Amino acid sequence: MNSKAKKRNKGHIIIYIVLFSGVLITLLPFIWMLLTSLKTQSEAIRVPPVIFPAKPVLSNYTDVFRDVPFGRMYLNTIISAVVTVAAQLLLCSMAAYAFAKLEFPGRDIIFMTLLAVLMVPSSFFILPQYLIIQKMRLLNTIPALFIPNLFSAFGTFLLRQFFMSLPSELEDAAALDGCSPFMTYWRIMLPLAKPGLVSLGILTLRFAWNDLMWPLIVNTSREKMTLTAGLAYMQGQYHTNYPEMMAGAMMAIIPLLILFAVFQKQFIEGIALTGIKG
Repeated sequence: MNSKAKKRNKGHIIIYIVLFSGVLITLLPFIWMLLTSLKTQSEAIRVPPVIFPAKPVLSNYTDVFRDVPFGRMYLNTIISAVVTVAAQLLLCSMAAYAFAKLEFPGRDIIFMTLLAVLMVPSSFFILPQYLIIQKMRLLNTIPALFIPNLFSAFGTFLLRQFFMSLPSELEDAAALDGCSPFMTYWRIMLPLAKPGLVSLGILTLRFAWNDLMWPLIVNTSREKMTLTAGLAYMQGQYHTNYPEMMAGAMMAIIPLLILFAVFQKQFIEGIALTGIKG
């Protein structure tokens, strides 16, 4: 083996070590959460920390359903997340196609105004949104969880970048076949935007699934809370059952892990393609 091949192999080994270290650092919180969910309370709070439980305690996973309405919170989270994702995929894709492919007066000004919303911290919108929900008499209801998130400026920007990467010849061919702008969007452009839609869907689902502040503000009834709010509710002022809380957190993240594992190829492709054309 010559010196160049040795240097190349040594470089590959270094890259693999760095990548493995990054993966290990990323997985450590999940591993610790899993191990803690199998511990007793005394093992979870012991100093120095106990890494592996002496005897795994599986009852922590069933105790979550006993102490909080975990099943109801799971259903609330699923409803809120599914409605939010479906609405954003539809509304953001329609707006994105219009900004990317259609010509109308004030298009660029409207789009720049929309982008300006991304520069404002989301916490600034909490009070106006709360007052709107209150005026609609929707406090402590399931619709209150998802109504403010049915549309997003970020989703519109993300899909606009994707639509701009698609060739305009497709629209010209559709117009020659007699397709209206909406039919061109619905039958031709939207199916081609599947990677971008998957990317937006996963990002929106993660946000809707993990949102904590808004569900805590708009709903005070435990029966109307989401998983994140319910897990926060389990943290007491003087006592917190950490193994039980970690068991609830493990069950809460399972759907996100499954979805990302199934759609990771489309997700990465969609994120990559949105930067092709500005």
